Amino acid sequence: MKSTVEQLSPTRVRINVEVPFEELKPDFDRAYKALAKQVRIPGFRPGKAPARLLEARLGRGAILEQVVNDALPARYSEAVTTAEVKVIGQPEIEITKIEDGQELAFSAEVDIRPEVVLPDYSSLSVTVDAFTIDDADIDEQLQSLRQRFGTLSGVERAAQDGDFVSIDLSATVDGAEVPEAATTGLSHEVGSGQLIEGLDEALIGLSAGESKEFTTKLVAGEHAEQEAVVTVTLQSVKERELPEADDEFAQLASEFDTLDELKDDLRTRVERVKKVQQAGEIRDKVLEALLEQVEVPLPDAVVQAEVDALVHDAVHGFDHDEAKFAESLEAQGSSREEFDSDTRAAAEKSVKTQLLLDAIAEKDNTQVGQDELTERILFQAQRYGMAPEQFIQQVQQAGQLGAVFADVRRGKALAGVVGQVTVTDSDGNAVDTGELFGEPEAEEVEADVVEAADADETETAVTAKAE
Repeated sequence: MKSTVEQLSPTRVRINVEVPFEELKPDFDRAYKALAKQVRIPGFRPGKAPARLLEARLGRGAILEQVVNDALPARYSEAVTTAEVKVIGQPEIEITKIEDGQELAFSAEVDIRPEVVLPDYSSLSVTVDAFTIDDADIDEQLQSLRQRFGTLSGVERAAQDGDFVSIDLSATVDGAEVPEAATTGLSHEVGSGQLIEGLDEALIGLSAGESKEFTTKLVAGEHAEQEAVVTVTLQSVKERELPEADDEFAQLASEFDTLDELKDDLRTRVERVKKVQQAGEIRDKVLEALLEQVEVPLPDAVVQAEVDALVHDAVHGFDHDEAKFAESLEAQGSSREEFDSDTRAAAEKSVKTQLLLDAIAEKDNTQVGQDELTERILFQAQRYGMAPEQFIQQVQQAGQLGAVFADVRRGKALAGVVGQVTVTDSDGNAVDTGELFGEPEAEEVEADVVEAADADETETAVTAKAE
């Protein structure tokens, strides 16, 4: 087999392949064997009919078609490997010549990873926000922990910010009832802003048995983004009583014996959270600096595929009804033209980021261990509230295991760059990136540190979404 590569652009090549027919003998043998099992010829058992009879029955053209269809993928892959072409996406294959008994020739146009010239990482510098830890931060964490151990008790008074209430809701659009917006006995924390805009303001000052109307935009259902008149009826009010912040509470809520020890631990946790937040800002700033400095030619087909995926996800929420989608954009003060422009810009940045980080990973020979891949899968499974086995199964069925691997590799590649960049905070102090990026993954640390802050929300409801 002979193959040549033509560079059509920085991101696309044409691979020309010529295959002598003698090299196709194994392909012919497989084709005859497969067809013999499908075609019944009198006097021969299934799979035993000779090749000449199969050709007489089916015609030489059918045999050639079978051979070519089976041979092309393997010969294309062989040509790509031989030429060391870094392909991305699916090829467009065209058969250019079939001379029976002589030669098979075809060409394949395909997008490739562009050559990327990377800068000297040590020449980069970024500035991030400085952080401090004060008593207010500790008090906020302590308050959240107290709320976790608080108790609810009914009160005979008007609703206030922070109360837990039971409410009934109904809504009308242009005077017509909206059945899917009606509910009874719904629990809600006043001031949480978790339901619809205007609800918390309407509830404050209401007593049990009283109702109030307010106008808002519905956020879901057939009338999403439309103005509706909502009626809320307050059924009951409960207030949360918090335990005293003392040594007894420290022993109840933690492994510590005194409140001072608990506060010291909260201070350590807050510091870890702020370091994680700073590490995230450093990553973002370094990536932006790279994107500004490095030229990355973009494969049109890859960008278009990303655009199509983003558009599909956006319109999917409207059951692919373009008219409803356009109405939603208009209600947000936008248009389809603006959406398409923003989507293409986002797609181009996404593809550029991936190609840039892949180039860094290749240049630095970034390796991903099995333990690192497993750790990412376990974290993602926990994030989506799924069992690891179930998450892995879904990832494999969707053919996304390679994407998970690529994400881990890109993250490691970027972290390797960060260690060589000069980083200072807004106060002019040098930031020790070695210390920051020696910490566990940001999401894991943050989840551990702010557990107390999230506990009161968990007490009300827990929602897990798997995408």
